[in-house]
Amino acid sequence: MRLLLTTDTHVPKRARELPSALLAEMDRADVVFHAGDWVDVATLDVFQARARRLVAVHGNNDGPELRARLDEVARAECDGLRFGVVHETGPAQGRERRCADRFPDLDVLVFGHSHIPWDTVAPGGLRLLNPGSPTDRRRQPYCTYMTAEVSDGRLLDVRLHRLPPRT
Repeated sequence: MRLLLTTDTHVPKRARELPSALLAEMDRADVVFHAGDWVDVATLDVFQARARRLVAVHGNNDGPELRARLDEVARAECDGLRFGVVHETGPAQGRERRCADRFPDLDVLVFGHSHIPWDTVAPGGLRLLNPGSPTDRRRQPYCTYMTAEVSDGRLLDVRLHRLPPRT
């Protein structure tokens, strides 16, 4: 099972459109995770139309219309792995323990907000993944997203993809 992980798309505030590489990856993915800060309802509509399965939440920059359509926390099972999605997890210091305490029933937590790619394992085995942002790199050298594979209840081949600078 092929996964696409993304967050903080911020269209049209930080980018006019979604990167073509992200859209192409969405077409290949069995499950797409988006950890919030869509900003624009039309972007959610694009994801819902293209993704085979979308697991998504709203973020702090999402208005009432997006909040009406998306929850603060989403959960999904993929081939025996228990996933959760949330936008904010608080400061980097202590994140693993905080998330392990808050989500003891998950195997993988996808989150966003910081625009900083993150891949760690909390005490007890919870994997925390932040794919960065495909449209707003902030202080990072690149805009990014992640892909992964799930097979036989295991998360495999987690990859951070760098996008070329926008022109």
